[in-house]
Amino acid sequence: MPNPHRQKTWSTVTSALLVMVASSNPTHAGDASEDAPNGGSWLEKAGRQAAEWNVMLGAGVRAEPKFEGAKDFTIIPLPMISAEFGQYVSVDPSGLTINAWQYDGLSVKGRLGYDFGRDSDDDKHLDGLGDIGASAVLGVDLSYELMPFEFKLSLDQNLGGSDGFSAKFGTALMVPMDPFMFSIGPSVTWADGNYMESYFGVTEKQSIRSGLREFEAEAGFKRVDLEISGLYFINEHWALRGEVGVGYLVGDAADSPVSQENLQPYSMFILGYKF
Repeated sequence: MPNPHRQKTWSTVTSALLVMVASSNPTHAGDASEDAPNGGSWLEKAGRQAAEWNVMLGAGVRAEPKFEGAKDFTIIPLPMISAEFGQYVSVDPSGLTINAWQYDGLSVKGRLGYDFGRDSDDDKHLDGLGDIGASAVLGVDLSYELMPFEFKLSLDQNLGGSDGFSAKFGTALMVPMDPFMFSIGPSVTWADGNYMESYFGVTEKQSIRSGLREFEAEAGFKRVDLEISGLYFINEHWALRGEVGVGYLVGDAADSPVSQENLQPYSMFILGYKF
């Protein structure tokens, strides 16, 4: 099952791809739908509706550690569909986003998403640790754009599963070079005791079953990341996004016997089509 770090990156990845591709087309979907005739086949009508909602379809692949702290990697196919319903509501593979407030570079967004948790079958190293159940995730994103920089704070509360809370603060330098757009930036993630104990702690029973030493993971910073991404506008409809990053586990996440490797590289490529 997906590791929790992937769930937290999905919203950023898909939203950025949708917003940046949409901004590359100077014609507003609403204007196009007004100018288009009301008639036409059902396929033409569906196409106009998809353009009005900024629907994007895409697919790609992601390479990442099998679980957070794993030494072995897995390659995962990434189907993608996203859409915007007016100025305030959007959906993508990470869930539902509400654009609550925006003014002069500041924005506040609410999110309803999900976390698949962790399956002990993901890797032999997890044998005996048991599964971490899937859960809904309530999130809030606070961001400020001071071009060419963006500063973002993401707060996530799991409702079920680990019942954990995490906070991620990051900044990015955005460099547009038509028809390319690049960004690079660091981030740091903090997690509470519930989250840390679920993913990095080893209880007495788990120690007996798994052979790993007992370990109590406490709240604190768990990882730092550096991420580089690029977006290439092939034309007004097609765009290709690539992302390469490396994370490094710190604190109790690094000291935990669950973690095999503190260095956590990952990469992703997505090809998307905007109607």
